[in-house]
Amino acid sequence: MIKLFKVKEKQRELAENANGKPPVKKQSAGELRLHKDISELNLPKACSISFPNGKDDLMNFEVTLQLDDGYYLGGTFIFSFQISPIYPHEEPKVKCKTKEPNHEDPLNRNAADVLRENPKMFESNVRRAMAGGYVGQTFFSRCI
Repeated sequence: MIKLFKVKEKQRELAENANGKPPVKKQSAGELRLHKDISELNLPKACSISFPNGKDDLMNFEVTLQLDDGYYLGGTFIFSFQISPIYPHEEPKVKCKTKEPNHEDPLNRNAADVLRENPKMFESNVRRAMAGGYVGQTFFSRCI
């Protein structure tokens, strides 16, 4: 019985595509929800969204932040997003592609110590990192 349904579905798809049109890709519920969420986004002017794999791949995109205040003034930071087909029931995977000194990162205790003990030095380290170069033993790519 199940095979019969699969065969009928396949025949229906072939009949729909027999007009010489390319096959229509079915969207998952997660893709439909993400499409709705992205279309309703109201990004500030300091943010932009791009789709490196093309507009057909909504499940993988990048958000670029260009900061206009604080320690990271003038910096451009890129975050990649990978969205699960069962979105929103599974959270997106987000990765910051731009390395930065971050005093709130529990993995970067040195940055937190410098900020607490010498805020001017922390600011200098951030500027050096954003211009591209070493802070201590860590190399940072230019992001300004």
